[in-house]
Amino acid sequence: MIKKIAMQTPLDVLKLYYGYSSFRPMQEEIIMSALHGKDSLVLMPTGGGKSICFQIPALLLDGITVVISPLISLMKDQVDALRANGIQAETLNSANNETKDRLVRQQCMDGKIKLLYISPERLMTEIDWLRYAVNVSLFAIDEAHCISQWGHDFRPEYVQLGVLHECFPNIPVMALTATADKVTKSDIIDRLHLKEPLLFVSSFDRPNLSLDVRRGYSAKEKLQTILNIIDRHPQESGIIYCMTRKETEALSQRLCAEKVSVGAYHAGMSMTVRNQVQENFLKGRIQVVVATVAFGMGIDKSNVRFVIHYNLPKSIESFYQEIGRGGRDGLPAETVLFFNLQDLITLRKFADESGQKEINHEKLKRMQEYAEAQVCRRRILLNYFGEINDCHCGNCDICKAPPTYFDGTILVQKALSAILRTDETVGFTMTIDILRGMPTENLVSKGFHLLKTFGVGRDVPAGDWKDYLLQMLQMGYIEVAYNEDNHLKVTEMGKQVVYGRKSVELAQIQHETKTKRKRRRLQQKAGQEDHVIPDHTQILYERLRALRKQIAELFEWSDYVVLSDQVLRLLVEKQPVTIEEFADIPGIGNYKCRTFGGHFIHLIKKFQQEFQTQKSEDKEEPVQTPISYMERQKQLHANAYAPWTKEDDERLTALYEEGKTVKELMEIFQRNRGAIRARLKKLQCLE
Repeated sequence: MIKKIAMQTPLDVLKLYYGYSSFRPMQEEIIMSALHGKDSLVLMPTGGGKSICFQIPALLLDGITVVISPLISLMKDQVDALRANGIQAETLNSANNETKDRLVRQQCMDGKIKLLYISPERLMTEIDWLRYAVNVSLFAIDEAHCISQWGHDFRPEYVQLGVLHECFPNIPVMALTATADKVTKSDIIDRLHLKEPLLFVSSFDRPNLSLDVRRGYSAKEKLQTILNIIDRHPQESGIIYCMTRKETEALSQRLCAEKVSVGAYHAGMSMTVRNQVQENFLKGRIQVVVATVAFGMGIDKSNVRFVIHYNLPKSIESFYQEIGRGGRDGLPAETVLFFNLQDLITLRKFADESGQKEINHEKLKRMQEYAEAQVCRRRILLNYFGEINDCHCGNCDICKAPPTYFDGTILVQKALSAILRTDETVGFTMTIDILRGMPTENLVSKGFHLLKTFGVGRDVPAGDWKDYLLQMLQMGYIEVAYNEDNHLKVTEMGKQVVYGRKSVELAQIQHETKTKRKRRRLQQKAGQEDHVIPDHTQILYERLRALRKQIAELFEWSDYVVLSDQVLRLLVEKQPVTIEEFADIPGIGNYKCRTFGGHFIHLIKKFQQEFQTQKSEDKEEPVQTPISYMERQKQLHANAYAPWTKEDDERLTALYEEGKTVKELMEIFQRNRGAIRARLKKLQCLE
């Protein structure tokens, strides 16, 4: 049996070091299995609290917990977070020099380290030293799906981890992953030689993540949507995933031209450049990272507020792990997936060229089903991971705005007829050109401008035709002959529509609002103004963020390692002015309270004095009857609740177009911020 330090319970340790009074679901059971020397396989979504599951046993067991992690960045992030909580942790990896490695080894042998982070390849060179010179109490294998050839991120160096039980027969192994289907789970257990492992599968529901799919968007429409999302999140972090290196660099350059603080990241860059981009993102020096899937594993940044997929991912596992990097602190984050036919064509080609053609095609098919779905998207994701759910989440595009349908029979007949009249030798783009009556050189050379269907759909925008064709593909009226240069083929069911034997309902298209560049920039300015100084509490929040940044720079940590955004919001809400009150804030452990508490309390007291919000301790003081909100607004703004006139509207629009800010418009019209913004929206000056 593994020796345990009997002084504290897991809950005591959670409160002391992490500042929480209760565990998330399944965490305590996982911790107890490790304390009893049992092997385990833990499946938890990204941001679900996996690290706690091995960190608390590490603090309770008499020895060192060895954490095997695939990336140096992940090791550094977690070690920084542990040290910020007063926990002794170190790394052995290629970023260390020999002097540093010798010091770490000595600290391990002296029992001064509780958690040692190490890469799988480095573990093999250190395994004899660990076996004979160090008191190892637990092995934790993070990103365990990397060991499975069926997983979505197979790494050959993980395969050698199967020797752990051979070298350490009495030491428990905990394998952790955010995504794994049945085949991958079984493969992990077999390859690690886990002994009668306990299987823990946590809920994969991340209700704070909104889910949105945009179908058939052009590059221009994608850019506009992305800029709108960035505008909604001033001074907040986001990740944009692209399928190729070329797209990654091109999108990064376009965003840079729009004055977005952005960095590009892909495997074709040097390790030095990639590390610098990642460091800048983690430290908050850049707002957005545009990256291939090479970026993200091991990113423990808790305050990512949006994740965008510029292209369709290759599998639901990849997609869910990537969107899981948003909102790890529990606060809302939005996710948007762009989807079009070219993505499918490219991904099918990748699947054909892979060593697991059938499996990868099936995974892609399930991803396509998610993107094309007309039912709650969260329900589809949860069902995929075996969490049967028939509820509506209320936080996906389908639930928020259920699709409305219209009789699209004639539109479908036009499109199918156009395809048939070419002898089914055209793809998506050529079909749309025929319908729109676009006499391109290639089209004319084939004689397609002479078809009866040439120009029959010129009243429908090209983008809408793209969407309708995707719907037809989804409903089975057409299919893509991937082996015939991606030509479209009309199915038997499609022919029933052509011959008038079957009617079709199409979903109405939700168009992204196009905002003029000048107006968008003014809107961004107004949005930032609202975000930064809408009231006194926001001023306090920004000051707390600035203090957090100062402390982070002093220790060379990422901001969120000091205190998460969630904790900052609680500080704004509670405004503690004593160490005892500060310690009661969830997420603040004993070490952080002692180390940073005085600085934050001093700032809050100063803020309260400045804005005269100090709570009166004199309970006997007579309470004045408060005036109503409406009366208060009338005192502050002379025209509050007065009806808007046509002249007011014309003047408001003109001044806003000239560049007047919302704050300036408040002074001119003597109305509050909400009234100004509401009127601007009504006049379609703001979204």
